[in-house]
Amino acid sequence: MRSEVPIRSVRAEAYRVPTDRPEADGTISWNSTTIVLVEVEGGGRVGLGYTYASACIVGLIRDKLAAVIAGQDALAPASCFGAMQRAVRNLGREGLAATAISAVDTALHDLKARLFDQPLVVLLGARRTSIPIYGSGGFTTYSDAELEQQLGGWVAKDGCAFVKMKIGSEPGRDPHRVAVAKRAIGDALLFVDANGACTPRQAIRLANIFAERDVRWFEEPVSSDDLPGLVMVRQHAPCGMDVAAGEYAYTVDYVRTMLASGAVDVQQADATRCGGFTGFLEIAALCNAFHVDLSAHCAPALHMAVACAAPRIRHLEWFHDHVRIEHMLFDGAPQPRDGRISPDLTVPGNGLIFKRADAAAYAVSEAA
Repeated sequence: MRSEVPIRSVRAEAYRVPTDRPEADGTISWNSTTIVLVEVEGGGRVGLGYTYASACIVGLIRDKLAAVIAGQDALAPASCFGAMQRAVRNLGREGLAATAISAVDTALHDLKARLFDQPLVVLLGARRTSIPIYGSGGFTTYSDAELEQQLGGWVAKDGCAFVKMKIGSEPGRDPHRVAVAKRAIGDALLFVDANGACTPRQAIRLANIFAERDVRWFEEPVSSDDLPGLVMVRQHAPCGMDVAAGEYAYTVDYVRTMLASGAVDVQQADATRCGGFTGFLEIAALCNAFHVDLSAHCAPALHMAVACAAPRIRHLEWFHDHVRIEHMLFDGAPQPRDGRISPDLTVPGNGLIFKRADAAAYAVSEAA
């Protein structure tokens, strides 16, 4: 039996990458995305994890989280997870603290897999060898031509059976945009995501219009904090249209409340927010107990292994911004084949190698 491997160091850095064009959804707009990278060293190996959050969490990781896991056993990520949760009790476990813990936790799991010289998916307990993806983007800033090109490309080039677009900033124009999208993707299924932009009645009205275009998925029609509103939309949505939410869940307790309320047909979770792989797998177990499908939100290169290990999962989001960043900054980022991605079983850990020289131009300074 292998003895303990002390954690020697924790490194955190932030990189801000401009978008390739202006982007917006139903509630906000943005022109860059920040990735916070964490590297944990122990036993002569380095584990890599990350989150998409604010650069301000770098200090939290370096100062508070690194202090509580230093010297702890690198082979016991769950124990480190508990220590980090306790450390942020008075700061608040949700929001930025949760993203910081998530980045460290994913790095710890990667380190453990590399120490055992095993692919991460094997260490987590593979239930499948690949995971379906759905192309995701279709921002409200896109022209009809850009919308057609992006969504149609995921179907034609990557073999996606599902694609998702943003709605909600101009509800009166959304039926037209949905028609444009359906024309571009042919027989593939269309999902829509309002990012909480609608009231329950607005969402129900739009759901009935979208159903005429065979839209099968309505994500965050109202705020995910409005569980009664989600229940109302779900109860009145057309037959065959799933209501999904949960990407902003920072704790397992939040997901338990959402599932118990009957607010969703499909529960979403994001390992870069919900406590890393430790939190994600706890949520996956909850979904299994409630007989509700799970869908992994964004960060596909990070989620791939844990999605293949979850007991009950439908698919993984192939989000435009994150796909672009992950291929820019990492060797080993997955490539779709027939609408699915597969972990590389020939390399240890998550299979990602950080391209530090390429990332240097996007580094966020300490002063910033």
